[in-house]
Formats: sequence, C-alpha cells, structure tokens
Amino acid sequence: MKYDEVFCDINKPFDLKNAQVEANRCYYCYDAPCIEACPTAIDIPSFIRKISNENIRGAAMDILSANIMGGTCARACPVETLCQQACVREKSEKQPVAIGLLQRFATDQFFKTGEQPFKQGPLNGKKIAVVGAGPAGLSCAHKLATLGYQITIFEAREKPGGLNEYGLAPYKMTDGFAQKEVDFILGVGGIEVRNNSILGKNISLSELQKNFAAVFIGLGLGGVNALNVPGEELSGVLDAAKYIEKIRQSRSFSDLAVGRHIVVIGGGNTAVDIAIQMKKLGAEFVTIAYRRGFAQMGATHHEQELAQTNGVLIQTWVQPVQINGQAGKAQEIKLEYTQLNPDGKLSGNGQFLTLKADQIFKAIGQTLEKESSLSLGVKISDGKIQVNQDLETSVPGIFAGGDCIALGEDLTVTSVQQGKLAALAIHKKLGGKSNG
Repeated sequence: MKYDEVFCDINKPFDLKNAQVEANRCYYCYDAPCIEACPTAIDIPSFIRKISNENIRGAAMDILSANIMGGTCARACPVETLCQQACVREKSEKQPVAIGLLQRFATDQFFKTGEQPFKQGPLNGKKIAVVGAGPAGLSCAHKLATLGYQITIFEAREKPGGLNEYGLAPYKMTDGFAQKEVDFILGVGGIEVRNNSILGKNISLSELQKNFAAVFIGLGLGGVNALNVPGEELSGVLDAAKYIEKIRQSRSFSDLAVGRHIVVIGGGNTAVDIAIQMKKLGAEFVTIAYRRGFAQMGATHHEQELAQTNGVLIQTWVQPVQINGQAGKAQEIKLEYTQLNPDGKLSGNGQFLTLKADQIFKAIGQTLEKESSLSLGVKISDGKIQVNQDLETSVPGIFAGGDCIALGEDLTVTSVQQGKLAALAIHKKLGGKSNG
C-alpha cells in the first residue's frame, strides 16, 4: 500500500487559471451574505475580486488580517454550512462559488513567497500567558503580539498547533501544513512557546496570575465521553480523537493496528474522519453507528457523502448497549434500534443489531480533561468553561476561548475568532487603545 497516495490531498487545489475562472463567478455582492456567515468576517468578495485581478498578495492579506489561520480554515472549515451555503449562487443555482478553494489558493500562493507581513507592535512592557497552542491560543497570541505584548504560550504537547496538528485527518492537512502555518504565526515576533508545560502538573494558574498581566486559556477538549456500556474496557475499544492523533504523528502507517471489522460510535466530523482513515488504512468493513438520523448528524452532508464514497456504511437510529469479546479483546458490538418519542426524547425500541467489531472507536463528544478542570479554578458547567461576552472567566483577568468554552460551535474558525476577540478584550482591560 502506498500511504502517500492513500492520504493524498482530498481536494485538488486550484491553479491560477482555475482560480480566476471561479473568481469570475462571484457577484461581488455589496451586502454579501457570505461575510455574515463567516465567523471571522473575512471580506470574501474583496479577496475574490483581487484573485480575478491577479492581486494574490492583496487577496491573502484580506484573509489573514481577519483570520490568521485562513490557510487551515480553507482546508478544514465546513464551508458548505457557512459561507458557501450563504452564497447567492447557492440560492439561485445550487452551485456556490468555491470560496474555500479560492481562499486556499490565495493563502498557499502567499505562503510560498516567505513574506512575513505582520510585525510585533511597539512594546508596552506587559506580559501575557497563553495556555494551549491550538487555534484559539495561537490566534490570541498573534493578535496580542501585534499590539505590543510579550507572550508566553504554555503547551502540553511536544509541538504547537493543537487540533490542526493532532486532530485533523491527514488527507485534509497534507505536506506538514499545520507546522508551516504555526511558523508563520510565530514569525510575528514576541511569542515564546514552552512545550511540555501541563496545567496542574508543572505550571499552575495561580503562578501564571502572579507573573503575567493576564491569562488566556485555550485548552481545547482532551477528555472523551464514555459509552457507559458493558465491555467498554475491552482491548480494541478506542478513543477516536486519540487514534487520529496517533495516525497524524505516525512515521510509518504500516505500524498502526488496523482491524478488519470496525464500528465508529458517533455522528460528528471526528467520527467521519476516523472512519475514512481506517478504511484508507485497509479495514475491510467500516460502519458509523449513530443514534439519530442523517439530518441530526454533526457531520455535514458533505462529510457524510465523503464517508460513503470512501466505502463507509452509515447506520442511523442505533445506539450501543453491549460490547462482547474473548480473551479481553472486542469481537462484536450489540446495538439497539432507537426511536423518537412524542415527548422528543430518544429511547431504544427493543430490537437489536449485532455487528462484528475488532475495533470500536468512541467519537461521541469530548470534555475538559479531569486534571485540567480540577486545576483551573474558574467556573465550569457541563464540562466547559463559562465566560462572559468579553470571553472573561469567573476569575477576573483570566480569559478563555476555543472548544473549551461554552460559546459557539467547536470549529477551528470559531476558535480563531474567539482567540482574536479575547486578545482585544485583554488589551482593553489593560488600558490599551482599541484599534481592532
């Protein structure tokens, strides 16, 4: 098996000719609904017009000034439910302008130049701590650096990047792009990254409060929800997010354990990502089992189609009730068919389905890791940090953003925006002048 072909880029990028043809389909709306639909409010008509005029640098600056991770978001953003769904051509023709591919074209071409257009602002003598080097933390750090702060990022892992580096499927993030983007972001200057720094172990929140003018928490969600069914402890029952990380960091895919019969429990993008990856790695039968219908799946219609065209079966209206095995290893999973009751609640209907399964992946949502939540000292509800409209936690001077907070969808683009907004809120709280 040629793994470089198996995990090749899932979307063929545009060249200049294709980009210009597609750009010329845009109506360049004055009151563009696509801008409203973008969490980072990129001026989409402006950057697309610049592509049509071969002003690629200008297009990239439109994107990166609003979204410093515009390159990753062009690859991983669910554009079919955001900007492209709002596109006027989608409403009239069911064929929206390919905004995501155009955004990728502009940012990729710009990164090839090696230019660093962002610089650290005049130093104001204040230092900020950022916990977590994922999309929210990096976005916050970058914005604060441009405002003249010295930033120290405390990252638990060996490499920065968070979900972009460890959690996105390799066919979405090819050619080491995640680290190239991190290098670009850190190139602004004034940002130090301390890897292997774990909150609650070798750093504490009280210590950070004492040594820094403000703290931003962008931990993401490292804990996984349990199935709470008999047999969950058997070998072969795995956390989907952690296995995706293992795939992303693997130097030799041939060393990965790949079952013949695989069942993925869940209906979001993580479920789709692990299902497709295991199929690409050689699994013979891969089934996604979801407790509700296709319309309720967290994975977009595009992602669902992607799974199905890659040979993944999606079984809806089923929930796990038991995992059976021998010698401590999973061999099959028993699922109960579900139904929606008049009161709106879901329940089993007493009919069952049993599937062979030597690997079962849990992809039913994530929460803050227990160690992190115990060491935070901020208000947490339903497994997420509570923040106000300024993204400040219950502890003054401590801000948070990204998947770990209870605002917005758990998307990279949302995390980037929250990191940026938190940076502006920190700047305002510390007496800085607003410059957006």
